[in-house]
Amino acid sequence: MLRRTPDGWTDRPYERFEVVPQGATLGAEIRGLELSRPLAAGLRVCGSAGLRAELNRALLEWKVLFFRGQVLTSESLREFAVNWGVLETNPLLAQGDTKEVVRFEKAAGAVPTFENVWHADVTFRERPALGAVLRLREVPASGGDTLWADMAAAYDNLPSEIRARIGGARAVHDYLPGFARFYSPAQLALFQAEFPPVGHPAMRRRPEPGRRTLFVNASFTTRIAGWAEAESDRMLRLLCQQAQVPEFQVWWRWQAGDVAFWDNRAAQHYAVNDYGTARRVAERVAIAGDRPY
Repeated sequence: MLRRTPDGWTDRPYERFEVVPQGATLGAEIRGLELSRPLAAGLRVCGSAGLRAELNRALLEWKVLFFRGQVLTSESLREFAVNWGVLETNPLLAQGDTKEVVRFEKAAGAVPTFENVWHADVTFRERPALGAVLRLREVPASGGDTLWADMAAAYDNLPSEIRARIGGARAVHDYLPGFARFYSPAQLALFQAEFPPVGHPAMRRRPEPGRRTLFVNASFTTRIAGWAEAESDRMLRLLCQQAQVPEFQVWWRWQAGDVAFWDNRAAQHYAVNDYGTARRVAERVAIAGDRPY
């Protein structure tokens, strides 16, 4: 069963931009908008609340939105994202031009970036990110693509007995497994007080439109609380494998200037490190979210 939207969702045309689907259940390119103006200057002015509402509806419907060839500064990227809420800071990642902007830079000899693993961002926080906005400043001649997986479809397509078993389960999320390869034990220990392990529902609901999504990931989910270790490990392997199903995915080939905006509550992503020593530079801002329920 593949469905893009929940039962009861009413499809309506988009009036302010063109929506070009990229995947079966998630991923759409948005055409006809320049994010540098007037969007980045503030969606809440000049009668643009309707534009913000339409973009938010597209985000809820498609979970990942793509914008080709945008000319943005770090500040205008930030100004676009802030229309969806307060922005996070992340002391575990390299800072860009402002404290809310994270910079991912990969080239020969550079510190490795978060690649080759399916994950949702910062699920080790009590309030994981609502979403993220990523722009590619420099791209390799080939490779360096990103995939997203629809975790609502991943949940829908679990066997009914598995959905029943995880319906009330809580999964433990910890930053240590995801960041251990980047830092020394002494550096990691500095963040333990700030980011203690937290528990979230293995199945969460998006506040709007209320659809269930699978909320465990290979980077940060360590166990299911209250379950025996072997049973927990078996279930997490099964659940995390759901992100790897091609029918639930969309694949984006980056060009310099592209922007992706995704709902972190409903999608996982995977950055492909297949470009050797070529240079790839990206900037990302994350929007603070709510406590999963």
